[in-house]
Amino acid sequence: MRTERTAARWWALGALSFAELLVMIDNTIVNVALPTLARDLDAGISGLQWIVDAYTLVFAGLLLTGGYLGDRFGHRRVLVTGIVGFMAVSALAASAQSLGQLIAARGGLGLFAALVFPATLAIITSIFVDAKERATAVGIWAATSGVAVAIGPVLGGWLLEHFSWTSVFWVNVPFGMIALAAIFAVVPGTRPLEVPRFDIAGVALSVAGLGLLTYTLIEAPHVGWGEVRTVAGIVGALALLTLFVAIQLRIAHPILDVRLFANRHFATAAAMISLAFFALFGFIFLITQFFQAVKGYGPLAAGVRTLPFAIVMAVLSPVAMMLSHRFGARYVAVLGAFLMSGGFALVELSSQDSGYWELIIWAMSLMAAGLAFISGPCTQLIMDALRPEQAGAGSAVNDTTREIGGTLGVAVLGSILTSAYVAGIADRLSGGGLPREAVDVAEQSVMAGVEVARQLPGTLGDAVQVAVQEVFMDGLHDAVWAAVAITAAAGVAALLLLRGTVGGHRRAAGEAGPAGVDTDIPATATASEVEGEVPARTP
Repeated sequence: MRTERTAARWWALGALSFAELLVMIDNTIVNVALPTLARDLDAGISGLQWIVDAYTLVFAGLLLTGGYLGDRFGHRRVLVTGIVGFMAVSALAASAQSLGQLIAARGGLGLFAALVFPATLAIITSIFVDAKERATAVGIWAATSGVAVAIGPVLGGWLLEHFSWTSVFWVNVPFGMIALAAIFAVVPGTRPLEVPRFDIAGVALSVAGLGLLTYTLIEAPHVGWGEVRTVAGIVGALALLTLFVAIQLRIAHPILDVRLFANRHFATAAAMISLAFFALFGFIFLITQFFQAVKGYGPLAAGVRTLPFAIVMAVLSPVAMMLSHRFGARYVAVLGAFLMSGGFALVELSSQDSGYWELIIWAMSLMAAGLAFISGPCTQLIMDALRPEQAGAGSAVNDTTREIGGTLGVAVLGSILTSAYVAGIADRLSGGGLPREAVDVAEQSVMAGVEVARQLPGTLGDAVQVAVQEVFMDGLHDAVWAAVAITAAAGVAALLLLRGTVGGHRRAAGEAGPAGVDTDIPATATASEVEGEVPARTP
């Protein structure tokens, strides 16, 4: 009987991980479609950034709401609702006829993804009550997020080779049906909890603050970083987020318990995950354009070349958890940050002629290794710091750090690239005999510049293409320097701030976690927890 109950938990983990994969793939599946979308929907770089960020921004802004709703109505019920809505909006995205319609649909996908993602982790932490098993399950869950980062471009590339760009959204429908069937078959239900009144003001302020900040950062290269509109946008966003924090500290039942961040280990682990995904999502946004605009790869070839992320993440995520149990999360996370920084530093050596096997694959492998060493151990630190009644909203804090980091990564690194590209391409092409209209088109995005070059005759077209690619590489190097600095600084901060963390093997023996939570809990779940409805709870 115990063996059957144990097997049931792992089957449930598989189903929940597939549901997680469904919404996480949508973070990156559109990246390889960006050049196609730029042509078909007449989108410039800022439009492409919004196609990516509309999803992650809404996703991040409503994750805490999704966690609350899971606590209020039951996590499996909310999980199923999210998947059904995700399938329906995917069909709307596939039917979009304009850039605005697609961006709106991407926001809708983010809304339903925010129902799915926190529910998966909340249920996992409910059914895995043994400390060692829970650490393994959380490690697998964290690895799934990282693997999805690479699976998205590969799947998207294959679909674009055989179908139109709409296929990257239609594919969510059959995948969603598979996820629903698996959930109904093996995932136990969760009983709703007694929860306080919903914090509407908190949700509104957090979404408004993050939305304004992201919008300002994306548009700043076109408006001007020193213009009143840009400065006012940044100041206004920071004011809204400051007001959000102030209100959360004053009310009895906030949507986000910001007091959690007073715990040094919790705050550092959350920041580490946020910064890792900041660098990673920003880099993937850039590298898929590099593969297609500079190296000339097709969508599938570009997607396949991101596979090292998935392979290295899959191989090293269990290793990272094992090392964390043995030596503590501090040293593993610090090593991860410096590995990521080293991978980004390698990109600084790249040029238009850099070979994939000679340089690029090693840079991406280092980044993926670093992400594996940060994601699982830091997720476990976050979950150890949560109180039992914070199943949904608490686990959503972990998810939110990822999505906010990814959203700002695309916005910031993309804007650094855009600033360098727009300024550089104008200087290179102006006065070269090109019509002003052609220069204006080339300034919109690197793919637009490549398209302009293709339409020009002979040596003129070749010269424009070289100029576009060289200016893009300058912008890429500028953006990647920011990632190098951020990940290196994160490593130093983790070394200083994660002092006192303990390995999972010691917590499993009954030692309190970093928030003082006793993790000496039963080794197996009860039959009702595995076979029927289980109360939502966290470590």
